Amino acid sequence: MNFESFSAFLTMGGHGPYVWSCYGLTLLVLLFNGLAPGRRKRRFLREQGARQRRQEPPQEHT
Repeated sequence: MNFESFSAFLTMGGHGPYVWSCYGLTLLVLLFNGLAPGRRKRRFLREQGARQRRQEPPQEHT
């Protein structure tokens, strides 16, 4: 496809808002899918560390 100008590229013959919103939504979903597992892993490790600290008997200082 050839466009006469950059603004013609952005408007895409009147379909621009639909096309660019689809691209934006896809980008948001991909970012979420990439970042969410890391956040869940950090939260899981933090919770497991706290659980382990609660279960350890207190250490005596000599």
